[in-house]
Amino acid sequence: MDSIDFDGRDTPEPERSIPTGPALPTVTVVGSALALAACGGGSDGGGATGGTPPPPAPPPVIPLSDIQASRFLGQATMGATRSTINALVARGITGWLNDQFAMPRATTHWDWLVANGYSAATNSNSEAGFDATMWRQMIVEPDQLRQRVGMALLDMLVVGIGGLNLNWKQFAMAAYVDVLLDNAFGNFRDILDKITTNAAMASFLTFLGNRKANATTGAQPDENYARELMQLFTLGLYRLNTDGTLVGGATPTETYTQLDVTGLARVFTGLVLANNTSTTPDRYRLPLVINAAINETGPSSFLNASTTGGGMAAIKTALDTIFAHPNVPPFVSKQLIQRMVTSNPSPGYVGRVASAFADNGAGVRGDMKAVIRAILTDSEARADSMMADATFGKLREPVMRLTGWARAFNVTSPANTWPIGDTSSPSTRLGQSMGRAPSVFNFFRPGYTPPSTAISNAGLVAPEFQITNEQSVVGYVNFINALVNNGSGDAKPDYTDILTKAADSAALVDEVNVVLAAGQLSTATLSSIRAAVDSVSATATNGPTNRAKIAILLTLASPDYLTVK
Repeated sequence: MDSIDFDGRDTPEPERSIPTGPALPTVTVVGSALALAACGGGSDGGGATGGTPPPPAPPPVIPLSDIQASRFLGQATMGATRSTINALVARGITGWLNDQFAMPRATTHWDWLVANGYSAATNSNSEAGFDATMWRQMIVEPDQLRQRVGMALLDMLVVGIGGLNLNWKQFAMAAYVDVLLDNAFGNFRDILDKITTNAAMASFLTFLGNRKANATTGAQPDENYARELMQLFTLGLYRLNTDGTLVGGATPTETYTQLDVTGLARVFTGLVLANNTSTTPDRYRLPLVINAAINETGPSSFLNASTTGGGMAAIKTALDTIFAHPNVPPFVSKQLIQRMVTSNPSPGYVGRVASAFADNGAGVRGDMKAVIRAILTDSEARADSMMADATFGKLREPVMRLTGWARAFNVTSPANTWPIGDTSSPSTRLGQSMGRAPSVFNFFRPGYTPPSTAISNAGLVAPEFQITNEQSVVGYVNFINALVNNGSGDAKPDYTDILTKAADSAALVDEVNVVLAAGQLSTATLSSIRAAVDSVSATATNGPTNRAKIAILLTLASPDYLTVK
């Protein structure tokens, strides 16, 4: 099927049957007040004889259901809310996308850090404020499509604050995330420019101050960025067809060689910070500049192209060459689909999105708006039938579980401290924290498959399972239990609206199911949660609140919720 501007249901595709992976381990957690077990018709011609018949009437637009709207928002935002579901149903997907594309950022991470005093000299050697600004934007900013795409890009074009060899780390990392968010609706070629001249990326992948070859000592340019730019950010290891399948099938063709890496590394020499002033963080917001003394000006060859003279002109040639490579549309498109919709998109889905990347319909390559629209409106993303397809969907990544809850129940931080903090510990928190990837390979890799499982036996991948084990499952449930019950510091939920349904367990659980889980809870799961809710009297002291918390927590812990369809 083609991509569609979808405002209702489309014709279901045939279902595919491949075994699913193993269920999550079972754990038991006792909270302060609850215990849980988790794991068209045509025209008759009308006019005068011999005249041109009028065109057929357009088919009626079928409004989205609440469940369809919530499912879309689960892919396109950091989490659905009752108000955004209602707004999407009223506006339709096409109108909503247009609104989001036109919405400017309310504030950048950099400006928020400055406004909240983190540029004080006492913070020059700390990460203070970084986690707060990340959680705040993901949870409360209205430009939710930008936030979602920006975090998908951060999962692909990885920088982690812990790997920065800089002072003012929080500002350097904020400037990098701002690059991704500011350009999320722009052109992918511009993103390549901006990450290449960004201080955080240059520090993380060790090409800041990268020096040209020294014939006397035998020293060679650092190859880190040259390799990862091709392998992880743009091309991948093997040549791809437009639909993302391997050229050559079982005998794939390598995309590049070590000689390409060596040649490209010569281009990325001489990039340094714009100034030497370290008493403020300002230089980390400025693009890198060329230091001619350490920049390679001789010829460099890579990917059947060459450049000479060095400087920014050589970098432009290199990035233009990479951007024009036929692997870029399917490679980038598939990873964005994986982060936003499904771990195992069909070749047809990848091909349709890659075609939009290659040409937005007006001859423009790399138009992110066209790519995002193609991802979110494709029939494979929108068809109701995919909910029953065993190969479709993904494990909900841990950060999205937290932001989904926080958005659904209006978490705010009156003191503007957003003290949720670093959540990357798998034993006590989420096992993931945005902007804190331990390496350029992120918390999980797009091609990861759990070994010796039905998933791997079926030839499928499940990236998020790379950080899923008994320890992380227990850690997640304990952590989310604490959040649901007490929040984090002054960042607390507001359950006022959901409490209006607390007396009616069916209405309560159904509403939580729609908003948090897009209606994905099975009949058996719904029945179990209702029974747990009904075990607490609605007239007991704190009864309504405890009933609501039980419904929310058991939903967040259920395998039905953790598996996004």
